[in-house]
Amino acid sequence: MLRKRKNLLGIWMLLFCLLFSNVSVLAAGEPALEVAAPSYVLMEPETGTVICGKEMDTRRSPASVTKIMTLLLIFDHLENGTLDLSDTVTTSAHAKSMGGSQVFLEEGETQSVETMIKCIVIASGNDASVAMAEHIAGSEQEFVKEMNERAAGLGMKNTHFEDCCGLTDSDSHYTTAYDIALMSRELIRRYPQVLEYSSIWMENITHVTRQGTKEFGLTNTNKLIRTYEGCVGLKTGSTSKAKFCLSAVAERNGISLISVVMASPDSKTRQKDAAALLDYGFARCSLYTDENPDPLPEMKVKKGVSSAVSLKYEGTFRYLDTEGRPVTEVTKKRVLPSETTAPVKKGQQAGELVYYRDGQELGKLRILYGEDVAEAGYSHCLKKVLDFLWL
Repeated sequence: MLRKRKNLLGIWMLLFCLLFSNVSVLAAGEPALEVAAPSYVLMEPETGTVICGKEMDTRRSPASVTKIMTLLLIFDHLENGTLDLSDTVTTSAHAKSMGGSQVFLEEGETQSVETMIKCIVIASGNDASVAMAEHIAGSEQEFVKEMNERAAGLGMKNTHFEDCCGLTDSDSHYTTAYDIALMSRELIRRYPQVLEYSSIWMENITHVTRQGTKEFGLTNTNKLIRTYEGCVGLKTGSTSKAKFCLSAVAERNGISLISVVMASPDSKTRQKDAAALLDYGFARCSLYTDENPDPLPEMKVKKGVSSAVSLKYEGTFRYLDTEGRPVTEVTKKRVLPSETTAPVKKGQQAGELVYYRDGQELGKLRILYGEDVAEAGYSHCLKKVLDFLWL
């Protein structure tokens, strides 16, 4: 009897500790999260969901992680047609004079935009970053203005850039782990082709100068490219003030994650921290994709030149659970009127497919009109009458 009471007392004490202490209970198979960096964040880029973070809004020096914004602006200009991958970029004396990590461009040396991108994203070339800034905006100062404007547009409220490469080791050049995640997300979602460059481990470029021609090897500063399964980017950074920073991107089983660490004490810890965050995220994330939704019927059209209009889904529905729960037993409800009235415009929303789990809404997939249907005019109506009478 006494033994039973002791057992019951032990059980109640355990329950009390679990309920009222700060001990967190991990899901089965979920790794414990141990991160040495004082600031970090783990983000799922498709939805922008923050899975976990610490001091993610604390302003710190980003070092060469700054170059994520430089790359974002480069790809912006490529998209709007003011820049081409084959364009020739000339290195100025100012660009050549950059210290820190560099690819040793000579004054007057020319390289293509694509080669410069590789120099920036693989080898973290400060000289290449400044050369690109000058090529795009006329001067590094003007380019930095564009950087700060782009940051403001992304909602990076705790960011201010002083240069395009991160060499400025002062309190006036700062960002946060969360803001780094925001610009990383924008870069990889808007321009996923950047990952083709950031996932390169080693590549050679050719210097052609007055001294002759010579090969120069680029080696990726992000060691996770080789050591972490699924890592495809993105950018490292380190200075005496910033310590060791990293924005890492990894993909597994259709899920992408952004892991940002700032002010890690050394390079190895930086990699370990970023990998620990990614492990934690992949263990918690479950992806549901509806690859084969039910076929859609045609919708009846009143007062139109056609009596019916085709319908289509807007892409594929994806739902990512970041709480460690498997996405199972999903139900769907189609919300769609039986008819519509002309005019109908292709691409406009006709209805939606709503997804639920355990009675709670997961999200919606829009149903669109598949074609235009003009409103029937007098001549069209007359023709229909005549056709009917002729029959």
